[in-house]
Amino acid sequence: MNDNIIDISLNNQKKAFNIIKELDIEDAFEAIGARVNLVGSLKMGLLMKNKDIDFHVYTYSLDIEKSFLAISKIAKNKKIEKVTYTNLIDTDEHCIEWHLSYRDDCNADNIEIWKIDIIHILEGSYYDGYFEKVSDDVINMLTEDKRNTILKIKYETPDDIKIIGIEYYKAVLKYNVQTFEEFIKWRDKQSFSGIIEF
Repeated sequence: MNDNIIDISLNNQKKAFNIIKELDIEDAFEAIGARVNLVGSLKMGLLMKNKDIDFHVYTYSLDIEKSFLAISKIAKNKKIEKVTYTNLIDTDEHCIEWHLSYRDDCNADNIEIWKIDIIHILEGSYYDGYFEKVSDDVINMLTEDKRNTILKIKYETPDDIKIIGIEYYKAVLKYNVQTFEEFIKWRDKQSFSGIIEF
């Protein structure tokens, strides 16, 4: 295993937690009475090249004004360059989607754009806790070897190929895929549509 790959992952995870703290994401949503859960690759310790931070937040009712209030606190930070909003309250997802872009001026030569997804979900609806359970299932199956395999395959994935994290986790943890070449062959045989189940 290339130590450099592990270093990149650990460094990006450290940056991610610093961004969360800087933006005060958890407090912004807890202030409107939300339950706030970190999900995705950062929670699982599997963040690699894709600079993504994912939160699911829950309230007993979906109040658009309150959700906007929480986001406005986060968006006051000048490093937030863009915020997009999707109202899915009256769909099966029962949620409000927030997607933010955070510009990290590491130095003059290195500007990083982080994508922050905050999904505001109706408490008690179908997806309440769904992705948290997936995260827990992945964490419970991870060994150091499997974690390193996932990080290596993520690292070797070309930047222009869009792959959802769950695809890597399913391939390595459930089908014992070992290399990027094996992963692509496995992926070509799948017929994913919508939310991929673990």
